[in-house]
Amino acid sequence: MRTGMTYTRHFDIETRQHEVLGLDLGEGVPRRTLVLGLVLYAVWTGGLLVLFGLPNKVTFSLYFLPPLLIAAIGTQRSRKMDRRWNITLWALGARYLVLGHRPIICGGRRAAARAEWIPRRARWGTKGDGLRRESVKRRREYEMDTEAPATVGGVPLELAARPRLYGPDAVYKARARRAGTTKGQPQ
Repeated sequence: MRTGMTYTRHFDIETRQHEVLGLDLGEGVPRRTLVLGLVLYAVWTGGLLVLFGLPNKVTFSLYFLPPLLIAAIGTQRSRKMDRRWNITLWALGARYLVLGHRPIICGGRRAAARAEWIPRRARWGTKGDGLRRESVKRRREYEMDTEAPATVGGVPLELAARPRLYGPDAVYKARARRAGTTKGQPQ
């Protein structure tokens, strides 16, 4: 049996900047890191200059270090996903926590309803508990809450649901049949 290997990661050639405005950078700085750093410095330092003015000896680190750390650590390859930078994973993680994502249903044949999206509470898990405005007592009640069994005439109603798995083609046919009817009547 033959096996193959993927070498695309090994052929990733990085361009480097060896000189900036006549200043020798030695072995060179990766250009993407340099560009990201310059953009971060412009945005961060520009915003702080507008808000607070020029830095003094104490606040100089606040003006200088955050963009440097983000550019240096953010442009390294991620350990989780070899083909992405750390800053990309940070941005995707923040986007997921804030906005979530739209689920793909039937291979994209139909748009997901808002009720099918993953709710914010499920995405945040325990990270968002401190941000909730509810009281501690109410939070405990919510966590300890168990659903009471449905009753009919005072007798508990036992549900014996059996899940079935339908493929996307069967679901698409069922939806197409449903789209051809109006309130149960064929058109």
